[in-house]
Amino acid sequence: MRPPRRTLFAALLGLSLVFSAQARDPKEVVIGTSAGPYADQVRLGIKPILERQGYKVKLVEFNDYIQPNFALAEGALDANVFQHIVYLTRFAEQHKLALSELVKIPTAPIAIYSHKHKSLDEVRAGTTVALPNDPTNQARALVMLDQLGWVRLKPGIDPIKASEKDIAANLKQIKLLPLEAAQLPRSLQDADYAFVNGNFALASGLKLRDALRRETISPSYANLVAVRTADRDKPFARDIAAAYRSREFLEVTNRLFADYAKTDYQLALEKSAQ
Repeated sequence: MRPPRRTLFAALLGLSLVFSAQARDPKEVVIGTSAGPYADQVRLGIKPILERQGYKVKLVEFNDYIQPNFALAEGALDANVFQHIVYLTRFAEQHKLALSELVKIPTAPIAIYSHKHKSLDEVRAGTTVALPNDPTNQARALVMLDQLGWVRLKPGIDPIKASEKDIAANLKQIKLLPLEAAQLPRSLQDADYAFVNGNFALASGLKLRDALRRETISPSYANLVAVRTADRDKPFARDIAAAYRSREFLEVTNRLFADYAKTDYQLALEKSAQ
């Protein structure tokens, strides 16, 4: 019999993290992130604020979108930072996890890149386009393809649930290559174009400004901090949320993450300062 997914995961993460859910100092906070810019946001912007308040902050980086939510639900993490509400809601419902949004964060958009073409106008019949294979991020890419005029989606579909079966017409006769999100930067070696999530783009050395087209991020796709639902009102959760909402973190965002879509509370802070 194969060991349960969660048992395997706990072993990979390390027994010390599993036991720490009960044995940790209450002022120790373990935050999981995807490797790359959201880890950098925590490390450079959030961790210093929390440490001045007496917290010990441990950062755990992941290279996929599956493990961080299981780790959070099992108590190996106190919070994670890598996903948007559409993904969190679907994942939590599918796996029956009691996880909730704590606060939105500045978000790097999904965008289309190419190492072979300098323009989107170079699309031809047979052009290969890599895109995420997870449902929520694939929907984002398909909506952008519809906006580009490369495909036409069926009328009346819910854009956050779009899938390949919702393509009514492949107007440019492109070939779609669904891949795991973490593999998309590497796919640029072979594919003509690739839609790459912002965190994986930046982690691989791609620059947001070099994208051929970036999405306009809707609230549904703004990334967030997730916590266990039972922890939303605990002091550590309130302090994490306050750190993200602070003017100090806004200054870090402007200095180091200038191409990111700011949150509503950051835009409000900027407006109040004018």
